[in-house]
Amino acid sequence: MVTIKKNIMINGVANKPLLIDVFIPESSLNCPIVLYAHGFCGFKDWGNFNLIAHRFMEEGLAFVKFNFSHNGTSPEFPEDFVDLEAFGNNNYTKQLEDLQIITNWICNTDHLYLKGTNRNKIYLIGHSMGGGMSILHAANDKRIQKLATWASIAACKTPWGKWDAQRLNLWKIKGVDYYTNGRTKQELPLYYQLYQDYVQHEEEYDIPTKLSTLTIPVLICQGTKDNAVTLDNALLLHQSLPKAVLITIDSDHVFGRTHPWLSDQLPEATKRIVDETIKFFKAN
Repeated sequence: MVTIKKNIMINGVANKPLLIDVFIPESSLNCPIVLYAHGFCGFKDWGNFNLIAHRFMEEGLAFVKFNFSHNGTSPEFPEDFVDLEAFGNNNYTKQLEDLQIITNWICNTDHLYLKGTNRNKIYLIGHSMGGGMSILHAANDKRIQKLATWASIAACKTPWGKWDAQRLNLWKIKGVDYYTNGRTKQELPLYYQLYQDYVQHEEEYDIPTKLSTLTIPVLICQGTKDNAVTLDNALLLHQSLPKAVLITIDSDHVFGRTHPWLSDQLPEATKRIVDETIKFFKAN
């Protein structure tokens, strides 16, 4: 019998709640563990990610997904941006610390949520900004054995990378700017500390350089019609690590998904990258 546990709560960065979902296949003995990191303005259940988790589980892979502690959601509202103060104080350092916390939790044998799985085979997937964070995490944590990125950023400049000098200066003066969520239409605060965090760690958060140091298998998936994180990001990543497998697909940033997702079937583009990722993870 498969095992599914939703909204397991542990402490993330600054003791803020970090919610975890676990999907364990029926034949769980010694199975690898796939960890998924969502992107900017994302969360673990975006676009009915449970369908994707089930697909991995059907292929004999345990699946773990989580909400970053400062993504703006809360334990009571895991799919809504209700904690705008946390959202505004999010940064790359905090997300990397969360990834360290969740990896430690996966490897912790004191809890029984992952009983029987192979904690020496942790495979990481990151989407968009989560892809960039996953690259940096894999470069720092040797427990990650395989890595797949979906529409990954190539620089830690989300979402201010295309802002002009005037807007950046106003951001510094005011201490806050706002990002309009295209789905919810909320004006989400971004405190200037996000930029300061990047500047302070610019060298160590150089995604292409860190990717070039990886010796583990890497898969790069990218939509050619992605307007949020364009194809040149994937090409730059592949140039940094030519031995990585690069797969492009005629699709957008979220591979045809929307939120909420009301169908019990995934769109064809999502099926393709999920199947390619499963095949990549199961290959020797």
